[in-house]
Amino acid sequence: MGWGKRSILSAAVTVVCAVTVLGAPGTAFADPAPTPSASPTPRPSKDLEQVREKLDKLYHDAAVATDAYNAAEEKTKQQSAAIVALAKKIDQGQQRLAGLRNQAGAAAREQYRTGGVPPTAQFLLSDDPGQVLDGAGLVLQGQRATTSLIGELADTQKQLQDYADEAAEQWKKLDAERKAKAAAKKKIQQQISAAEKLESELEKKDKERLARLEEQAALAAQTKWLDTGILKKVHGAASAQGEKAVTFATDQLGKPYVWGAEGPESYDCSGLTSQAWAAAGHPIPRTSQEQWKQLKHVDIKDMRPGDLIIYFDDASHVAMYVGDGAIIHAPRPGRTVTVAGAGSMPILGVVRPDA
Repeated sequence: MGWGKRSILSAAVTVVCAVTVLGAPGTAFADPAPTPSASPTPRPSKDLEQVREKLDKLYHDAAVATDAYNAAEEKTKQQSAAIVALAKKIDQGQQRLAGLRNQAGAAAREQYRTGGVPPTAQFLLSDDPGQVLDGAGLVLQGQRATTSLIGELADTQKQLQDYADEAAEQWKKLDAERKAKAAAKKKIQQQISAAEKLESELEKKDKERLARLEEQAALAAQTKWLDTGILKKVHGAASAQGEKAVTFATDQLGKPYVWGAEGPESYDCSGLTSQAWAAAGHPIPRTSQEQWKQLKHVDIKDMRPGDLIIYFDDASHVAMYVGDGAIIHAPRPGRTVTVAGAGSMPILGVVRPDA
C-alpha cells in the first residue's frame, strides 16, 4: 500500500480516463446473467431504472434545498454580525449623548450662576464698561458653543434613532432567514428520508444492480462528453492558488457527504469547493448558485485545474476540476468525497475563482 492521496488521485484520474475505452460506442451495458436462486424474484431492469431516476430526482431536490439552507445560513451570519456592529454603535452613541447632556447641564448651571442678565444691561449697569465688553465677547462665544452643542445633541439623537431603526430591520430579516432555513431543512430531511426509504425496500441483489446502473449512467455520460473531443482542447495549467485548492480537495477524499457541512470532517458539494479556495487564500461564495452568479465564467476549453464546474440548469451542484477530464466532488448523502468524470453530470458551465 503506502500510497499518498496524490497517488490515489493520479490513479483515480487514470481510471476515469481509461474507462472511456470501455464506454466507447457499441459497448453494451447489461446486467450479469441471472443465477438460479430461491430468493425473491429480482426487479426487472426497467423498474430499477425508474428507481434510479426517482432517486436522482430526490437527491437533486435535496441538493437544491441544501443550497437554499446554506444561503439562508450565510445571510443569518451576516445579519447577526450587522446587529452586533449596530449594537456597538448604539452603545457608543449613548455614551456620547450622555457626555453632551452633561455639557449642556454645565452650561445651564453657568447661566444660572451669572443670573442670565443680558449683555446690554450688564454694560449699562457696570462701573467698568470695558470689562463688560470683554465679557460680552466671551458670552457670544458661549452662545455659539451652546448652539453648536444643541445641534450636536440633536444629530446624535437622530443617529441613534437611525441605528435603532436599522437594527430593527436587521432583526426582521434575521427572523425571515431563520424561517427559510427551517423550511429548507425540513425539505432536505423529507427528500433524503424518501430516498433512503426507497433504497431500503430493495433486495440486496437489486441494490447491487442499482449501483451498477448508476455507474453505467455516469460512465455513459462521461463517454459522450469525451467523444465530443473537448479534452483535446483543454490544456490549461493550474495557477498557484488553483494548485493549493486542488491539494486541499485531494486531502478530503473519502470524507462523508453531509448536507450543510463545511468540514473538516464532512462536506456538502459547495462546502468542499468554498473551503478549498479559502485554504488557497481566496474566499469565494458559500453556495453553488452564488458561485455560479458571482465568479467569472470561462469556456470549458479554457478551464484549468482548480476551476469549478457547475452542474444542472439550476446550478445545484458544483465540483472542482483537477485535470485529465476528472473532478473531485462531494456527491450526495450516503457517499464520500470522490473522483469522478467531469462529464458524468449535465454541465451548466465553468467558473474561475482566481480570475
